[in-house]
Amino acid sequence: MSRRVPRFRAPLALALGAALAVPLALTPPATAAGTYTVTPLKFTVKAGGRPCTVDADLYRPAGVDRDHPAPAVLGTNGFGGSKSDGSTDAIGKAFAQRGYVSLVYSGLGFGRSGCLVSLDDPDIDGAAASQLVDFLGGTRAADDGTTADFVTRDAPGDPRVGMIGGSYGGAVQLATAAVDRRLDALVPMITWNDLAYSLAPNNAAGGRSVPGAFKWQWTNGFYLIGEGQPLLQPSLDPSRINSLACLHFVTEACRTVHTLNSGSYPADRTAELLAFAHRVSPVSYLHRVDTPTLLIQGQADTLFNLNEATATYRTLTSRGTPVKMIWQAWGHSGGLTGPAAGELDLTKGNLETSYVGRRVLAWFDRHLRKRTHVDTGPAFAYHRDWITDPDRTYATAGRLPALSRTLYLSGDGTLVDHRGKVARGSRGYTNGPVPTSHSESSLSGLIGLPDPPPHDTEGTYVGWTSAPLERPLDVVGAPRATLEVVSPKAERAQNSSDAADQLVLFAKLYDVAPDGTRTLVRRLVAPVRVPDVTKSFTVTLPGIVHRYETGHRLRFVIAASDDAYFGNRGIKPVTVVSGPRNTGMLRLPVVGS
Repeated sequence: MSRRVPRFRAPLALALGAALAVPLALTPPATAAGTYTVTPLKFTVKAGGRPCTVDADLYRPAGVDRDHPAPAVLGTNGFGGSKSDGSTDAIGKAFAQRGYVSLVYSGLGFGRSGCLVSLDDPDIDGAAASQLVDFLGGTRAADDGTTADFVTRDAPGDPRVGMIGGSYGGAVQLATAAVDRRLDALVPMITWNDLAYSLAPNNAAGGRSVPGAFKWQWTNGFYLIGEGQPLLQPSLDPSRINSLACLHFVTEACRTVHTLNSGSYPADRTAELLAFAHRVSPVSYLHRVDTPTLLIQGQADTLFNLNEATATYRTLTSRGTPVKMIWQAWGHSGGLTGPAAGELDLTKGNLETSYVGRRVLAWFDRHLRKRTHVDTGPAFAYHRDWITDPDRTYATAGRLPALSRTLYLSGDGTLVDHRGKVARGSRGYTNGPVPTSHSESSLSGLIGLPDPPPHDTEGTYVGWTSAPLERPLDVVGAPRATLEVVSPKAERAQNSSDAADQLVLFAKLYDVAPDGTRTLVRRLVAPVRVPDVTKSFTVTLPGIVHRYETGHRLRFVIAASDDAYFGNRGIKPVTVVSGPRNTGMLRLPVVGS
């Protein structure tokens, strides 16, 4: 039976763990009765110039042999997990039951695998996975001499193999494809495009040259789980020990976290931080990925939001790599409640009866079984939580929705639909010595603690609210705001050699019900380190899929702080001035109207 990820490990088994709720128990094919054997294996691989032991399990379906080969599926764990956690071994079981040879392994630095945690570096984690592909291709043996001569091959040493997994087990797929062109299909789920954006997001256009607002709760949760590995895995392989200053991560990863926690970002340290974060992220190597990729990202995800998958999708599309994208409901956020009704829930083995499950099966049928008649679905699909019929919850499209609706920020605090309706006026706020706005407690749901509703404290934010809607409004994608602020203190500080002195603000969208109840959509915020307070700037908010019902109002807010992030250093009052000829704008990707 599939096992749930223990609660104390959930925050970092986050790949198909808590949020994935323990995965891929597929329906076995009738002819094979779903039977298979499992063989524990060890592999000594070279990764980053060091020998590393990889702990793996080989799942071999009944009837698969040299004369009757089958394609293979390779998978690994999310951060903090191993080959044996409920989310990872379910991959092996699921695909073996469907007639695939499955090889699941503990990622480097986790479970019983050796070496340091290197954040899915293609030259380390990707190289290690590539050597497991060698095994599936019949060109190398496991340490005990076991070989695999029963995997379908496209050429000598070239096995027919796909990868699937989530979060940490998602990014490693792209890292492997960047160094090994033998992969035939990828299904990365709820993973990142750029760790610099994930851990210290700056949603200002062109703002990725400096750290944004440090996402301290998520980042330190992962860091502590990584450094606390001896508590989870006694008798560690000595290759997993770095030094007293950095126990189990590669040194660059520790320096990155230490710099972010310092709250000080001088140019030299910032350059080092960004260089490492970019290097180990798909953003830096997607130009080398040609493998057909089905991206699956979660709407309930404040760790890796929909913008991450969108960036990967656009890059792969621009270079002609076959790619499709699904925005499912669940992600890293929202606790252990499990997928919504009708969503893929692999603890129930519902691939055949869930939309996402059928898409995964079709992707592998097409690219691993080479069933060219199989329809792999539209370019883009997204879950709609306002639809109650499970057979209709997903809408599809041939492309991402465009920004099609513009609202203007009026001086009287309203959102209006025409520039001529903008009232002249100015409104301001200031930050306090401690955060005064709350969006989420990032790890609360995963460790079983309550999370207070989002709130903002008067005087520390400004907001603009639309008139009640006369008909439903469906927003699908990343809204974009153009803003201009006045802040003399921030202006005097912006030439500082330390980027931490620049103004920080947090943009977000609420849904206001007729009774006045405010809902922060998916608890998402857009941190911004303003590049130049003397000029207008553009903010890309996190992508959402949300219906504003009839009678509801949109509310756009910019706040001085958020307690899930590091914010301003020093007190920096802000004023927003509006007039018909010069005012901020909010552009929305609207569908169906």
